[in-house]
Amino acid sequence: MKRIVKLLALVLVLGVATSCSGGSNTKTETMATETPQTAQATDFYSFKMNSLDGKEIDFSKYKGKKVLLVNTASECGYTPQYEDLQQLNEKYGDKVVILGFPANNFGGQEPGSNQEIASFCQKNYGVNFQMFEKISVKGDDQHPLYQWLTKNSPNGDEPTWNFCKYLVDENGNVVAFYPSKVKPMGEEILAAIQK
Repeated sequence: MKRIVKLLALVLVLGVATSCSGGSNTKTETMATETPQTAQATDFYSFKMNSLDGKEIDFSKYKGKKVLLVNTASECGYTPQYEDLQQLNEKYGDKVVILGFPANNFGGQEPGSNQEIASFCQKNYGVNFQMFEKISVKGDDQHPLYQWLTKNSPNGDEPTWNFCKYLVDENGNVVAFYPSKVKPMGEEILAAIQK
């Protein structure tokens, strides 16, 4: 009987040691900045993410509204699009909600911290549309939101550079993808948000 107890104790100790090894913590570390709801989000409105100032934003608040999601960067040739995005927000905020997602995936053009990004956006462009914590929008560590956007966009489009845009309709469906060169105040986007 003592042998069985010792054997069970050994199995238990080995099991705990294995679960504490680096190999099984990889997923936990990757998901550390994601809320459990985000990691399991099944539709657009089930996402919850932190803003640049660390406040949780529940995407269910966007039900019934068109939403334009943009992956942004502070040191890109397309960075002046912040000005157009702010203008779009001011002129058409009743028709579309703009959400900005800083990302350092392309050319290392968003190296700053969340605080530095917030300061840059406010100081240089007067941004007052919703900005979120820096995430990854492409690659092995792609944030679940961008996995969902890619999977659900009309052509499976994934960001190819900074300032790519997804348009989500009032029912939470991805209805369009716009590459970086499409300007936020361009006819293509204006026509889509006024439908």
